[in-house]
Amino acid sequence: MMGSRATTAWMVGVLLYAGAVQAQGSAPATPPKLPPGVSAALWKLSVPPGAEPTPEKVSLGEKLFLDPRLSADNTVSCSTCHEPAQGFVDGKALSTGIKGQQVTRNSPTVLNALFNASQFWDGRAGTLEDQAKLPILNPREMGMPSPEAVVAKVQAIPEYATAFKAVFGRDVNYDDLAAAIAAFERTQFSGNARFDAFITGDSKALNASEKRGWALFNGKARCNSCHAANIVSPLFSDQKFHNIGIAAHKQDFVQLARKAVGVVRLGDEKQIDELALQTEFSELGRFLVTKQENDIGTFKTPTLRNVGITGPYMHDGSLTTLWDVMDHYNKGGVPNPYLDGGMQRLGLTEPEIDDLVAFLFSLTDARYAKLNGQELARQQKRKGTRPERDTAVALGKKGNLGDLAPNPDLAVKNPAAVGVYGAETLVPGAAK
Repeated sequence: MMGSRATTAWMVGVLLYAGAVQAQGSAPATPPKLPPGVSAALWKLSVPPGAEPTPEKVSLGEKLFLDPRLSADNTVSCSTCHEPAQGFVDGKALSTGIKGQQVTRNSPTVLNALFNASQFWDGRAGTLEDQAKLPILNPREMGMPSPEAVVAKVQAIPEYATAFKAVFGRDVNYDDLAAAIAAFERTQFSGNARFDAFITGDSKALNASEKRGWALFNGKARCNSCHAANIVSPLFSDQKFHNIGIAAHKQDFVQLARKAVGVVRLGDEKQIDELALQTEFSELGRFLVTKQENDIGTFKTPTLRNVGITGPYMHDGSLTTLWDVMDHYNKGGVPNPYLDGGMQRLGLTEPEIDDLVAFLFSLTDARYAKLNGQELARQQKRKGTRPERDTAVALGKKGNLGDLAPNPDLAVKNPAAVGVYGAETLVPGAAK
């Protein structure tokens, strides 16, 4: 039943999109073969006309992505912080660029980045092309002094001079270089996890603990408030920006924001990029992009796909395990003047946290199954070290962080029995 509804929903999405495109008088791009967790409609909506990843452009983009010669000292490539074999992350709390310089943000995964409404933790880039340009020029990342210097260096490499002529019909320029990297990144989609098998009808794809975790995710734990998934957005992210209190214990937000107002030039992507990765202003998050008070300390909701292998977690990599992440949310985050209104204590018990973590590990793509198992084992060994844990606050024995979310009787109605990302139906075995 679930599989039938899934197929129908995806077909409806594709037909609706195709109809809209036809009405505009243009032909839709043909998507590649997609995994179960990525709809054709979403792919078409996410790839701008003219930016379709051709094999030639993807091949060139992959070479550039892996090439440390794009950096000032030939030591750092895009893949240094986004290693394909590690789920396109580097496994570090904070990434390191040329000359061993550390930045102030954690490297998010490139997997499914093509579906992001904006790029980077603070959304300072609107497209993959814009995103590809900035790290090459950031003094702490790849350190090239200017786009012109990048072009001159790449053009002087015979294999690239030939490749750009073949792919773009002209000499190297910075826009084409970014377009090639973006084309490669547009092929890095992910949607073939055990969860995808479960949600499309295989009741045995998840074990009992993972099914309980899925129910908690949609119920008592309220994870779906920001990480809901549906046909149009299967990323487990609302693509919005929230202050969940991660940076609050480090900075006086009010004083820092006042200081930043006189410094930040709205629309200056290069300046904002450097402020975000090199200065104390990093913790202001989205505020650097908008200068809006309600954006102080807010960061984009990350995708939960492949979350088991893409730690450490949060914009600053300050949470080492998914148990740490759940402890942070369980106590309602860290209070501050700009804390998101949705943050409140959850009252989760230790077994419930275990079930939620088990579910989160089920969201990893099958191609990373071995790494996922290794990371689960590593994190389990750290369960005894829980710096974010505050059971008294989580259970309402101290503090005042609101009432608990509903804890429904699963025998009556299971909140995870909401069909293919939104149509109510019975998920086989979900209440077990």
